[in-house]
Amino acid sequence: MLRRIVVKIGSSSLTSSEGGLNREAIAYFATELAGLIQAGYQPLLVTSGAVAAGFREIGYPERPKLLHEKQASAAVGQALLMQAYREELARHGVSAAQVLLTRSDFQNRKRTGNASMAIEELLKHNVLPIINENDTVSVDELKFGDNDTLSALVANLIRADHLLILTDMDGLYTKDPRLDPAATRVSRVSEITGEIYAIAGGAGSAVGTGGMRSKIDAAKIASIGGVPVFVGKVADPGDLLTALRGDGRGTYFEAHGAALSRKKQWLGFFSTPIGTLTVDVGAEEALIHGGRSLLPVGVKAASGHFHTGDVVEVVSADGEVLGRGIVNYDVEQLHGILGLPSTEVVKKMDSVHRLEVIHRDEWISLKA
Repeated sequence: MLRRIVVKIGSSSLTSSEGGLNREAIAYFATELAGLIQAGYQPLLVTSGAVAAGFREIGYPERPKLLHEKQASAAVGQALLMQAYREELARHGVSAAQVLLTRSDFQNRKRTGNASMAIEELLKHNVLPIINENDTVSVDELKFGDNDTLSALVANLIRADHLLILTDMDGLYTKDPRLDPAATRVSRVSEITGEIYAIAGGAGSAVGTGGMRSKIDAAKIASIGGVPVFVGKVADPGDLLTALRGDGRGTYFEAHGAALSRKKQWLGFFSTPIGTLTVDVGAEEALIHGGRSLLPVGVKAASGHFHTGDVVEVVSADGEVLGRGIVNYDVEQLHGILGLPSTEVVKKMDSVHRLEVIHRDEWISLKA
């Protein structure tokens, strides 16, 4: 199978600072994507830019702030965006298709499966999927991020070999290079820690809605699913292929773990935890490094109003989020057996269908 590459392009790379499409930029990216295909790769494009492309066309003097104005701008801009991509890609003999997704599409496992099958069919027929958030009906993605999370989820969904997040900054810096000439670029990140988040800045453009922090969030999601990530800038001919091969102008985030199933994606990134379990050091080690289930003996505290089959968040003794899992006990049952070894749990409860509080098959670690 051809190596699959997800390329994400943000608004600031596609539009002018005043709004409206930059056709030269789109022509450049179309050439770069065609270059990947010619080199034997199978790219998918996750693009932003619908709102930025449309607000001038619809008559707004500046990027709108009200939700319904953004939605109207996206409705106009998405058509303009796809038209531009299709025209420029056609110059290289590449066919393209529009795929619009929302957060709720990933929350529903059946809809996620349908989206996956549609994308697979497009790739089978050598059609480049161009994926965007459906901003006309979506709320969350218009407020938070610039399709960075979407690109990571798509990368996990199709089990991509790499995710390339393109931006107008050439990677993550120790400080803001626009303000501090002593700032240095972080070339490689092996683990996304609190320190990495601390040096990530906010949004850098009035046109887009994403910043470096949202790109690190995306890199964490992708890397948990086994997809390495590049965050950086491409501007010259051949830069996209150079970035893919490891010599790009940006920051490389190493992958951790194997490809995630759709169930694990849902559990980790779209489920809603109903409660919280605090575990001791031994249980943390068993969950994170031992590949084992969570037993009552390792649970120190339980909060929330959850029941058997609900999703709960698991945290360490100092409050660090370790992951999520599907719990096998009601909260009242669990309060009666906290910290007890399995032999005591069997004696204390009338019937025990499963000893594990969370079985390892119903668990996902969110700690790097």
